[in-house]
Amino acid sequence: MNAQAQDWDDLRLFLAVARAGSLSGAARSLGVTHSTVFRRIGAFEARLGVRLFDRLPGGYALTQAGEEMRDSVIRIEEEITALALKVTGQDQRPTGTIRITTTDLLAVGVLPRHVAAFRAEWPEIEIEVIVADTVLDLTRREADVALRIGNPGQETLIGRRVGRLAFAAYGAADRPPGDPAEGDWIGYGSAHGPLSRNLARWWPDARQIYRTNSIIAAHAGAKVGIGLAALPCVIADCDPSLIRAAALPEDFMLDLWLLIHEDLRQTARIRLFLDFMATALAADADLLEGRCPCRTRPAQA
Repeated sequence: MNAQAQDWDDLRLFLAVARAGSLSGAARSLGVTHSTVFRRIGAFEARLGVRLFDRLPGGYALTQAGEEMRDSVIRIEEEITALALKVTGQDQRPTGTIRITTTDLLAVGVLPRHVAAFRAEWPEIEIEVIVADTVLDLTRREADVALRIGNPGQETLIGRRVGRLAFAAYGAADRPPGDPAEGDWIGYGSAHGPLSRNLARWWPDARQIYRTNSIIAAHAGAKVGIGLAALPCVIADCDPSLIRAAALPEDFMLDLWLLIHEDLRQTARIRLFLDFMATALAADADLLEGRCPCRTRPAQA
C-alpha cells in the first residue's frame, strides 16, 4: 500500500509539471518547494529509465514518452476523482470540512457573518474559503462549493440562484455633487466583463484614472477619493465613508449562484450548507439589491 501511495504521489507530481510547464508552477500548485519537485522528477525518471521532459530555457516540455504517460495519468486521475466524489456523496455525517471557492468581493462582503451563523449551528463542520477570480474545478475536487456571480453552466454542476447583486456609482462621502460622466473614475479594465462593458456604454467619456481587477481594491480607492467606482451595494451602502453618487442605468444587477458537483448533492454537510446559505441570502435580498436599511446618508441626485 505504501508503494502504491508513493507511485500515485509521483504521478500527481509528474502531471503537475506537465500542466504547468515548469517546476515553479508545479511547486505552487502542490504547495511544495521548487527543489522538491526537481529532485522527485529526476528520481522518477531514473526509476522508470525514461526521459519524460525536455529541459528547455522556457520550461519543461513533454517528450513523446511523457505525452503518452500524461494521457494515461489524466485517465487515472479522472477515475480516482469520480470514485472520491461518489464516496464523499454517501457521507451522511454533519461533520468534516467544506471548501468554498469565491471572489474577494463575496468573501469579504457576503460570506463572513453567514459562515459564523452556520458554524454556530453546526460546530463540527469546518469551513475553508479559497479566494480566486478564476473558477476552481469542482469536478477535480479543487473545492466543494462555489459562490459565484454568474452561472458557468457546466453539465456536471448543480447550480442554485440565491440572489441578485445590485451596483451603483459611489464616491468618497465628502465628494462634491457632480455629473458622474465628468468625474474621475476607478475602472476595471478587462476584468468584470458585463460591468465594465456597460460602464463604457453608459459613460463613454468618463476618465478612468485608476484601474484594478479587484472590486475590493476599487472600494478602497473610492473611500480615499481617487474617483468614483461602480460597487456592489451590499458592500458600499453600509460604509459611512462612501455615498452613492448615481444609480447605474437600467437597474444593473448580476445573479449570485451557489454551485456544487452533482455527486456531492447527497453529502450531509454540503446539503446543510447549501440550504442554510439559500435561506440566509434570501433574507438578505434588500441588502443585496440595494435597499439597505443601514444607509446613513441619502443618495445624491
